[in-house]
Amino acid sequence: MRYPPYIEADFEFPDFYRIRVTRRSDPLPDASAAVETAMTAALKKHPVSPGDTVAVGVGSRGITRLPEMVRAVCDCLKASGARPFILPAMGSHGGATETGQAAVLASLGVTESACGAPIRSNLSVRRIGTALEEMPVLFSADALNADHAVCINRIKPHTKFKAPAESGILKMLCIGMGKHEGALAFHRCALKFGFFPLLSAVGDTVVRESNFRFGIAVVEDGHDQPTHIEALMPPDILSREEALLRMAEDHLPRLPARTADVLVIGKIGKEISGAGMDPNITGRAYDLMESDFSGMFNAARVAILNLSEGSKGNAIGLGNADIITEKVWQAMDYEATVMNALTGVSLRKAAIPVRLPTDRKAIQACFTTIGPKAPETVRAFIIRDTRHLADIWASPALKKEIAAAPGVEILECSPLPFDEAGNLLLFE
Repeated sequence: MRYPPYIEADFEFPDFYRIRVTRRSDPLPDASAAVETAMTAALKKHPVSPGDTVAVGVGSRGITRLPEMVRAVCDCLKASGARPFILPAMGSHGGATETGQAAVLASLGVTESACGAPIRSNLSVRRIGTALEEMPVLFSADALNADHAVCINRIKPHTKFKAPAESGILKMLCIGMGKHEGALAFHRCALKFGFFPLLSAVGDTVVRESNFRFGIAVVEDGHDQPTHIEALMPPDILSREEALLRMAEDHLPRLPARTADVLVIGKIGKEISGAGMDPNITGRAYDLMESDFSGMFNAARVAILNLSEGSKGNAIGLGNADIITEKVWQAMDYEATVMNALTGVSLRKAAIPVRLPTDRKAIQACFTTIGPKAPETVRAFIIRDTRHLADIWASPALKKEIAAAPGVEILECSPLPFDEAGNLLLFE
């Protein structure tokens, strides 16, 4: 493939500063013990009997220390004489197949041997009611066949909408525990009713008509460590999620400037964000019914250099960038990506951006397609991914602004390191 002369011509990047951003860290000393405390409180209100079966819903997010926390849930249930099993609660993820969803859990370390309970990956659902007089409310058949259903999930800002409750226990009940069919129904109806009104209505129906008992909610700090864990009990799930969401937002990492010309992202992936790259960081969200995230951050050009191994080929979110590398294209499982986009009615997230052969050319194109700006005047950030913002790189044009930001330490300044193949070596 031939490229325009301004892409092929010799180009010199400015040297970049390495920036260290220190954020409040308040990890729990023992996450498993915190889960046990929450489980003890929950089981006092909703006890289980010896021999009871309990479906434990676990999602596809890369939550820190997830296997040990799931293990603690299962151990507490077994201590009460119950027989827990783990249920993939992830809508269309894993290619919307039983083997794919079990593989997603395994990639996160959630296996029978690690967590002490078998995995039952079945996509069958049953209708348990109707929300807003129109939407069929679907729930996992495996969960309904058990005596009880519980779940564990992280509370965090969502990547599509802003509301009192966003990503957490309610969302897992409405979408994850509804399997692929339930996720499809929810997202289609959300275009008519709105995400949060539907979330509230479907959640009410699930609590009223299913065997769901409680959820274990996890809040992480700015270093992705569990900082708060509690059991959310019906009918107080919504009010507690609202409070925990504010806590999560306080810990959310941010870039130390609100605008830039260029944002280079080392990798995207489903285990990093449900949207591949978190719009709460990038400011990029374009699809139907999505909230405007541009107030969080705004960049004229966004480039993606790699797709994470943990994403298993699902490149959802690449459409929110302007440029990708050939590596992203080659690593993408197009069917899995489109399945995710169709289920979430987020077609733009699966669109294919401009594709360039190397990291060097992708970053160069960002610099040279924003107008007649000298390289040393371009405001550019380079980040590992949208979850890890403690170590970032910034161009000299940003130095004065970020030096005034709280918790920022400006370290060495050096040329961008590329290997002979044009790969950026900052993330090695």
